[in-house]
This record gives sequence, C-alpha cells and structure tokens, in this order.
Amino acid sequence: MPALKIGLLLFPACMPAGLFAAADLFQAANQRSGRRVFELQWVGLKRGAVTCAHGMALQAEAALAEAACDAVLIPGLWGESVEQLQGWLGANAALVQALRGLGRRVQVWSYCTGVALAAEAGRLAGEPATATWWMAPWLSERHPQVDWQWQQASITGRRGATASGVHGYLPIVCEQVERRLSPDLWREIARLTVLPRPQPAASVFQSLALIQSADPWLRRLRLALEACPAAEASVERLAADLATSPRTLARKVKALTGQPAGSYARLVKLNQVGEQLLHTGETVARIGEALGFADESSLRRMFRQVTGMTPGEYRQAYRP
Repeated sequence: MPALKIGLLLFPACMPAGLFAAADLFQAANQRSGRRVFELQWVGLKRGAVTCAHGMALQAEAALAEAACDAVLIPGLWGESVEQLQGWLGANAALVQALRGLGRRVQVWSYCTGVALAAEAGRLAGEPATATWWMAPWLSERHPQVDWQWQQASITGRRGATASGVHGYLPIVCEQVERRLSPDLWREIARLTVLPRPQPAASVFQSLALIQSADPWLRRLRLALEACPAAEASVERLAADLATSPRTLARKVKALTGQPAGSYARLVKLNQVGEQLLHTGETVARIGEALGFADESSLRRMFRQVTGMTPGEYRQAYRP
C-alpha cells in the first residue's frame, strides 16, 4: 500500500499545536511499522512563512494547490465568537476557494473551529459532520446542506472527517493510524504514547462529553453526581451539594442539557457503569454496589432501557 500523503494546513491565526501532535503520531506509526505509511507535508495557501496563533511563524513547504495530497488536516483557528470567525472567513476567501478547488478524491479532515473552514469551502455538503458545540446554531443555519450530528464528538464520512474541540485531531489521526497498522502495532503505539481512553462507546453516552464541557456549573454538577451513590442522587441532594435550590437546579439542567434533572443524573450514573464494564472485569453486581445502585436488577433494567443492551451485551460489543 503506498504512503498516504497528508498536508498539514497552515493559515493565519491557526492553532498549530494539534498539527504537531498529529505529526508525532504519524511519525511514530512510520517508525514502529518500519515503513513509510504516512508522508507529511506542511502546506499553506502559498509557500512561505505563515503567522499562526500567538504570533508564531511557521513555514509552509508547498502551496495547497500544488501539494498533491491524499488528505488535508485543517486545525482550529484562534477565535472566541461567531463574529470573529465570520470576519476571518471573509478575509480568507482565497483559502476557502483553494480548499473548494481540491479534487474530490482529496480527503478533508477538520476539527474544532477549523470545521467552519471546511464547511465554507463546500467540503461537507451532503456529509455527516460535527464541530465544537458553541458553533452549532451558526453552522446549522449557515450550512443546512450538511448533515450536522452535534451529539457526536467525531465523525468520519465518505470524503473526510470532522471532530469537536481543540484536541479533535486525536480521534481523526488515531482512526487513520489504526486503519493502516496491525492491531498489535496499534496497541503498542497507543500504550507508548499514552493516548487517552476512547470516547464512551454508545452514542447515548457520547453526548455527555459535549454537554459536560459546555458550562462550568454543569461540570460541577457532573462531579457531584459521579461522587454521589446512585440511590441518593436526588435533585434535593444535588442542590444541597451545589448550594442552590432544587427548583433552580432543575431549571438549569433542563436549559443546559435539554433533559429533566433526573434523566441527566441517571445518564451520568449509567455512563459510569458503562466505563466500568469496558475498563474493568468486575461483575455487574460489584459495579452496582460500588456506584451505589439500590439493587442489581434495577441497574440491569435501567441500563437496557437507556442503551438498548444488557450490560453483558454492551461489554461484548464495545470492550477494547
């Protein structure tokens, strides 16, 4: 199999840390496999110096239109609001046009705010995609032709991949490395580079990763829930832990997650069960006891209602 030629895209105000990390992982794959699996090139709208975020100047080795890449990795750009991103896209119409002009065979991988650039260039039309949570209303309205799936942290489509967050390069890169290496080599690279655990396996739990990162108050609630025995995770108990009233807690949870407080609490506790099923060999009874569920039968019933699987089926389907 020939080497996959990947362009690491530099553009004004981009955040290049993820590109460096991606390059390290691709290089580790090359070295450990003993062959050139990935061929990397730093590309830009044109060859030469590019001023990235924080005034850092990096060199684009080739112009995007001339690089003959199989795939282009688009990082996020430094922006704190939709207005900033809109202004940036308008000022970089030439880069948008260059991305639009890439051949259809070229895969476009984007993450964080970089997804806006891929969408603007029409590279996501008709494709499933995701992006950083705070961009959802704007991108959904601006690009309705994209099949936005905001509950997902990362998505691979026919013509590319998208992911949320500044570390969104990681699921994109890991999927490509895993796809081209043997399972044994991939596990060794994951162990040596100390990669984080995968996202929760079931889609019903994947939404928690996005929700949890959206609001500091919700992060406090999540931590309180995880520390609280499941049988005691009442609205009254949680409100006391967060020094607020039950009514205020219920209202805020509904506004931030779209779920009743009880449903959100149950999801968090069952997510802990799912984590234990995937990353330990403990029995369901021992897991339920450790997490404070009233009894094993009610735990099994709730888990199946939420995931559509028994705990045993879930473990068999998703355990690494």
